[in-house]
Amino acid sequence: MTNERRVLVHPDKEALTASVAARFLTKTIDILDDLDGANIALTGGTMGIAVLEAVNASPARDTIDWSKVHFWWGDERFVEKSSEERNERQAREALLDHLPVPPENIHPFPASDEIADLDEAASVYAAELAAFAPDGQDFPRFDITFLGVGPDGHIASLFPDRSGIRETEATVVAVRESPKPPPERLSLTRPVLNASDRIWLVLSGSDKASALGLALAGASYTEVPVAGAKGRKRTVFFVDKDAAVDVPENLIAPSY
Repeated sequence: MTNERRVLVHPDKEALTASVAARFLTKTIDILDDLDGANIALTGGTMGIAVLEAVNASPARDTIDWSKVHFWWGDERFVEKSSEERNERQAREALLDHLPVPPENIHPFPASDEIADLDEAASVYAAELAAFAPDGQDFPRFDITFLGVGPDGHIASLFPDRSGIRETEATVVAVRESPKPPPERLSLTRPVLNASDRIWLVLSGSDKASALGLALAGASYTEVPVAGAKGRKRTVFFVDKDAAVDVPENLIAPSY
């Protein structure tokens, strides 16, 4: 069922994060049974980090051979390495520092105190993607890409009506004057995100309802970037009831 889109509605944030965490652990086990390894792209934000905390708290966490898993990020705030704003730092504290993952399997974006120039930092991450790509490709095969969604419909650091969401050649873009602080960011581009086997979008709250409704109604992805998020095999919107108020009933999948 290629390109299938599903909306899975949960009663509240707690049920949502627990469900996504459980599904992630189960799917990672399946992937590692079928393949030699897995590439996971993480996101930041309240819900993205809450999911990682739920993964860390699960008894099933230690059933996975984490040495076979590589972690990447869909985007990053271009701030100092130690900054609490960095998605990397938040993800490490929530989950990664608690796992037996080889350091070389964790692929963070450069920080501003590691590479001062934003464009150079984008080039360095593009090179990192290419170094782990199959022959003839520019980036690795992502098995699961997590994405958050802003009230304006942005995904990663690809914002409405900005050049980043239109980029089709580069794998990584430097983002300046971001509508959401901090102003400088790094982001994977839409073609890289959409090359993922599975895109999992995690949304909570009534402020996300309009963006979700527009995305599922076929809005332009340049105006509502989440509308353009489509995994190669599956795209799943994990949402709570508040975020689902504008979703047509026929698009809501039965509980799994």
